[in-house]
Amino acid sequence: MRILMVCLGNICRSPMAEGILKDKLAEKKLIAEVESAGFEPYHLGNPPDKRAVETTARHDIDITNKRARPFTDQDFDRFDKIFVMDSINFTDVMNKARNDHDMEKVDYLLNQLNPGTDQEVPDPYYGGKDGFERVYHLIEMACEKIANSIKNN
Repeated sequence: MRILMVCLGNICRSPMAEGILKDKLAEKKLIAEVESAGFEPYHLGNPPDKRAVETTARHDIDITNKRARPFTDQDFDRFDKIFVMDSINFTDVMNKARNDHDMEKVDYLLNQLNPGTDQEVPDPYYGGKDGFERVYHLIEMACEKIANSIKNN
């Protein structure tokens, strides 16, 4: 299984999701490839936001080596599932989809918790540390469901 997490800049939500899911998979001794990407070009090559790094570190997850990268058309070929954080990310990814098969790979991350609701992971970038902690817990619950579904398959 190959999973891609996508947000706007690839410095907050998606690197947190990548790190959290990798941690869950390691904890359950499951093998899957997990990466993250974004759409905003001005963060390319940058490490995750300091608050995202601090938040995941409080939960013993290290995302300091992650660097922001762009979402590309080739991601549809490389990944089995593409999870987006919000409606803007969903639209951006779907606009790059080449066919129905690509579109079938895309879903909102929080649909893992509440299927079909298309609930968004709030963007904590313009808020304080509390927002990052809240986002961490939402992502963590969704990643637990993903890891359990991989384990069950």
